[in-house]
Amino acid sequence: MKTLKLRIKDKHIKELNRLSGSVNFVWNYINALCFEHLNRTGKFFSAYDLSEYTKGSGEYLGLHSQTLQAINETHAKSRKQFKKAKLSWRSNRPDAKRKSLG
Repeated sequence: MKTLKLRIKDKHIKELNRLSGSVNFVWNYINALCFEHLNRTGKFFSAYDLSEYTKGSGEYLGLHSQTLQAINETHAKSRKQFKKAKLSWRSNRPDAKRKSLG
């Protein structure tokens, strides 16, 4: 028995790409904010501190507030786990070799 393999394009791909771009934008903003704060004060932001800076931006980016809080928690956890002052930037360009996980 032979099976035919087809890839069917999702009709929601444009919306998902827009949302992933918004998530990557928030990640990059948090990354720059944390690095600048670390250079000025020598202290790291916690996820709670970061949520004060991203509060209300979900309305403009089309993201839920819980999504923003999850991004803050993931960034703080990753920065602490890998002991880095600045994590890698996330890109959502279509011509990039690999897309970020946004």
